[in-house]
Parts: sequence; structure tokens; C-alpha cells
Amino acid sequence: MDVVLINPEDQTAVKNKLGFVLPPLNLMYLGAALERASFSVEIIDDDLRRMGAEGVALLVEKLNPLIVGITATTATIKTSLEYIKAIKRVLPDVLTVIGGPHPTFLPLETLSDCRELDVVVMGEGEETIVELAEGCERGDRGVLEGVKGISYRTDERLRTTPPRPLIENLDDIPFPARHLVPFRDYETSSQEAGGMITSRGCVYPCRYCSSSLIMGKKFRFRSPENVVDEVEELTEIYGLREIAFLDDTFMLHRPRAREIAEEIRRRDLDVSFVTSSRVDMVQEPLLRTLREAGMSTVYYGVESGCQRILDMMKKGITVKQSEDAVKAAKRAGLDVITSFILGYPGERPSEMDRTIDFSIKLDPDYSQYSILTPFPGTPIYTELKSKGLLEEDWDRYTVIQPVIRYEKLGLSRELIQRKLVKAYLKFYSRPSYLLKHTYMIRVFFETLYRTYIEPKIPLRKKLKA
Repeated sequence: MDVVLINPEDQTAVKNKLGFVLPPLNLMYLGAALERASFSVEIIDDDLRRMGAEGVALLVEKLNPLIVGITATTATIKTSLEYIKAIKRVLPDVLTVIGGPHPTFLPLETLSDCRELDVVVMGEGEETIVELAEGCERGDRGVLEGVKGISYRTDERLRTTPPRPLIENLDDIPFPARHLVPFRDYETSSQEAGGMITSRGCVYPCRYCSSSLIMGKKFRFRSPENVVDEVEELTEIYGLREIAFLDDTFMLHRPRAREIAEEIRRRDLDVSFVTSSRVDMVQEPLLRTLREAGMSTVYYGVESGCQRILDMMKKGITVKQSEDAVKAAKRAGLDVITSFILGYPGERPSEMDRTIDFSIKLDPDYSQYSILTPFPGTPIYTELKSKGLLEEDWDRYTVIQPVIRYEKLGLSRELIQRKLVKAYLKFYSRPSYLLKHTYMIRVFFETLYRTYIEPKIPLRKKLKA
């Protein structure tokens, strides 16, 4: 075995509160790039298998690869490093590599926190992982200094190489190697649903988001033909009938979005799909065109119902644009999902209440709420860290726990937490909503239990249950 890629167990993510486990699309992209370069690859998704660091280490020892790569978000970074330590104990000579949003922005700190870690990959990893594998295959660890876009350890010193240029032509990237995971074991796959990415990069400066810094401020996109080729693969090979386009801003390039819809119709594909859009990008004729091609749902990042807060976020939209976008989607016959952020620094309690009321006024089919979480790499993280307003217990960076020292801002963490609970209760417990979405009654109470009640039950009682 040449390379083993690991998705760590994630105990803190919101998806686990909702009971969903998704295939690791990022690792499947890396696996595809490695296979195209003729390397053998194994993906171990421990978020699905739940073997823990020691169990995964024993499996990796049997595979005896040249490289072990693991992905990490901020909430999983501690767990990911535990896997690295366990693997190095059984395979001291293996090259250990980590990538993902958190290490991308804190590469040297990540290396310093774990002596067993050899390399941090920053940003896009498809080309980087192949170069690392080629160097290991030759038995040349000295190749690291020539690999762009990494930080690494050598002679007890930490070094960083020049940034790797972004991949210009996304059509050149092979489709994710979904055959490397037990695809039918996932919750979404068993329901004939799956996800794909059609573009990378974001041109907008939202202060709470790191997307443009990870994938670049230039919007890069796959051709309509290439996108629909993958849609066709998902429907014909994997039998999927529902697809989520996981792009940050699928409709940013409206002519391309229209061409994708026309290509789906031209090939007569029986598929339903979900897309996302900024509210200021919406055009009702485009929504109708996408609806005719199979789009069932549109996701809007509304974030606040207060213009002052939207301006502080540098979101670049207006409250009225959010109202107009939701109305346009409903007229086009689409379901609507909206998302909101509570607890932005400087936000008053009354403004949080206004956002909650605004989310109800919009009357989307589903609404998501989170607490402002300043992830490393975001402008708001840099600002709050410089002012001593952040806790850096990464396990708490789950978007449902306050990590800002709100007391120094004249508020309290308890108040912010209560506002989050209030938002979910007020939106989802409305009789009119539950009558319209009866299946959401069970989901609502399960989410409430898993998120706010179960974590407070002593371990002994959980085991007895």
C-alpha cells in the first residue's frame, strides 16, 4: 500500500447532532489524484467506522503504507493529532501528513503541537499529495523542500515552502474516488442522495468566512459538460437520484448555472438537486430554469435580519434582498433553506431577536442557526485574537458553543446559548410549521435531545440506558 487517507471520528460536529455521516469528499478527491498517478490508496473513514485512534493505527500497521494522510477541521484537530501519534508508535518511519482548513491556517502551530507530525499541506491538496507520494516512492525525504504549499519538520526545525498556485482548470481534476469508501453504508447514500462540488473559490470578503482564503478569491469553475458527466456517473453507477451541489456560490456565474440545467435536460437525467446562492445573485427566470432541470431546493446564507449586523459582517447584501430571494424561490416552486448567525461581536440581544423573528417572517422550509465561531484564517478571528477575546479550546469550535469572551463585550455566553435555543424552538415548534412539515416533529425533538440534553447526562446513565 502506498497511501492511507484517514477521516477522523468527529464527536462534535453538528452533523452528528443530526445523526448524519457524509462520505469524505475531500479525501476521495485526493484518492482519485493518487490513483491517476498509479499509486495504491486506501481510505479509512473512522467517522463512519468508529474504531478510534488505536484501532485505526492497528489497521494502518497491517497496510504498512509509505504515507498516512489525515484531514482536520478546527473541531477535529485534537482528535486528528491523536491518530497521528498512535500511528507513529506502530510505524515510526511512515511519513505523516495533515491537511484541511485548520492546519492550512495554523501550519507551524499544528507541527509544534505534535512532534509525530511530519508535513502540513496548505490549501488544495491534489497535486501536493501526488508529489509527496512520488518523493516517498523514490525514498527521497529531501524532496520536501521542493514541494510547494507545505510546512514540514527537518532537523528539529520547522520550514515552510512557497505557496502552491491554485489549480486553474478544474476539469483536469478526476472525479472523486467514491469506490474507495463503502458508499452504501452512509446515511445519505442509503437514501439515494449524495454531494459534489462544481466550483472553487469565492470573491466576497465576509469577515466570518475563510472559504476565499482556502480556495482563493478567484471563482474557478468546472465546465457544464464536466459537471453533468459527474451527475451522470452518480445516477448511473451509484444509483443516486438526489444530489447536493456543495459549492459556496453555485449561482455566482449565472450563464454557467443555466448551461448546467440545459445539459441535464438535454441528457434527460432523472435527478433532483440542491444548490446554494447568495441572495443578491438570484434571478427568478434562472430559478425556474433550474427547477425545470430538477432543482428542488435552494440554500441561502441570510445570516442576519438586521442591516447593521450585515454591514459589520461585510456580507454585502440587504435585508430586502433576502426577502426578495426567498419570495422568488417560492414562486419558482422551490423549497428554501436559510442560515443565520447569532452573537456577532457588537450585536445586541434585541438584534438577535430581530434576526430570529426575521427568519420566521421569511417562512423558509428549513432554517439553520449557529453561534458566530471565529475559525482560524477568518478576518474576525484575527481581530478578536488580537484583543484577547477568544478561547482556543478547539474542541468547542462547533458553531453551537460560544468561544468568544462575551463578558468583555457586555454580554454573557449563557445569553448567546439561550438565543440559539430560542431560535430553534421558536422556528420549529410553530403549530403552523409542524402541520405543514409533520415529519419534522421527530427530527426537531431528536435534534433538541442530542444537542442540548444528551450532553448533560452523566456517562454512567448513558451506559445504563
